Amino acid sequence: MEHKANILLVDDEVDSCQALSRLLSQTGYNVEICPSGEQALELLKKQPFDLIISDLFLPGISGIDIIKQTKDDSPEIGIILITGKASAETAVEAMKEGALDYITKPFNFERLKIQVTKALEKNRLVLENKYLRQQLHGRYHFDNIIGTSQAMQQVFSRMGKVAGTDSTILILGASGTGKELVARAIHYNSPRKNKPFLAINCGAIPAELLESELFGHVKGSFTNAFTDKPGKFEVANGGTIFLDEIGNMPQQLQVKLLRVLQEHEFEAVGSTRKTHLNIRLISATNIDLEEHVKAGQFREDLYYRLNVIPIHLPPLKERRGDIPQLARFFADKICKEMNLPQIRIETEAIQALETYDWPGNVREMENIIERTIALTESLVIRCEDLPSNICKTLPSTAIGPPQITSRGVDMNQVIADIEREMIQQAMVLGKGVKARAAHLLKINRTTLVEKIKRLGIEN
Repeated sequence: MEHKANILLVDDEVDSCQALSRLLSQTGYNVEICPSGEQALELLKKQPFDLIISDLFLPGISGIDIIKQTKDDSPEIGIILITGKASAETAVEAMKEGALDYITKPFNFERLKIQVTKALEKNRLVLENKYLRQQLHGRYHFDNIIGTSQAMQQVFSRMGKVAGTDSTILILGASGTGKELVARAIHYNSPRKNKPFLAINCGAIPAELLESELFGHVKGSFTNAFTDKPGKFEVANGGTIFLDEIGNMPQQLQVKLLRVLQEHEFEAVGSTRKTHLNIRLISATNIDLEEHVKAGQFREDLYYRLNVIPIHLPPLKERRGDIPQLARFFADKICKEMNLPQIRIETEAIQALETYDWPGNVREMENIIERTIALTESLVIRCEDLPSNICKTLPSTAIGPPQITSRGVDMNQVIADIEREMIQQAMVLGKGVKARAAHLLKINRTTLVEKIKRLGIEN
């Protein structure tokens, strides 16, 4: 059912107020009447309204006073003022204080209906934007990034420390580890959270177009530049720019970016006009920038400008303890998106996911879970439902000595293989915690650590 807008009508002229109330009610609005500003402010504390239509000149609290108080308490409520004593000065004052519009008595009701419609539409957009911002901020809250492992706790700690600053950040990590997610979380937990966040992949845009994409261009600056176009830096002014795959930026553009970071201003392609810049820069890469600097492929001075605060995102195989939580999170999320009942992941399937090395990291896991849910008719994901290259990584439970033939066996190697497989199983069951794995194997933790090093087991 469509929401009927609630309008508060404030006017000390009773007959005029009642007549306007009847007309607005016939149009389909819920209307409450107040004869004074004092009663109006009391009523605003008790129930919500979408719009206030108030006389400007009231005994006691005036229409201007109502505007000021409402903008402090409920800035999303629109206000239209009505008066029989029109003057340019009062109109200007009312608009400066936050009134959406101004109409004089005797008023034209058809015009007022149009004004009411516009005011309610603006109110709807303000509330919708507020809701979307709240959803966005909630989505990128630090708590919504999955990870209880020590490696991720270190990442969260650093994110929390730098979110309130304007320091330049370099996020390092393999593809699929969630670098953009971290960048967005930092932005939406920073003082710039209500300003734009713009992400651009430096490796996905041809080198000859990247400068225009970042800094904009003026009409006629190059072939097919038929109009002026603002770049991402100008659009994001006041907010955050995220430059992903910064290692792929052409050298000539690295020079310009360095100058922009030093001088806090830039010029669009083909322009000599300087634009002042107030942004936070977060960049990311999956390559070793230090090696690129040594090889002369990336400017050393720019590298140090970007790498003020580094954040290293570990690959998934280095945070295996987070895998069960991540898998269940993605399963719940994907089931909701597909309007499917909640699906449970069997213990053996979780163990297979924990054992797999995940070369594509978190992004690969999300894709695998989505594919498995789409192809599975059951409400339970079993090991055999997973791709074969994942399912086969589960350590065999049939551990035992091989049969000795006439050729003999390498007993030391057999014992090492058995130890390796038992330790891997214990680490899976212990969710990557060595103390738990050692307890399961009935050995000291120091003994387990020594065996892991000797056997070359990744952990």
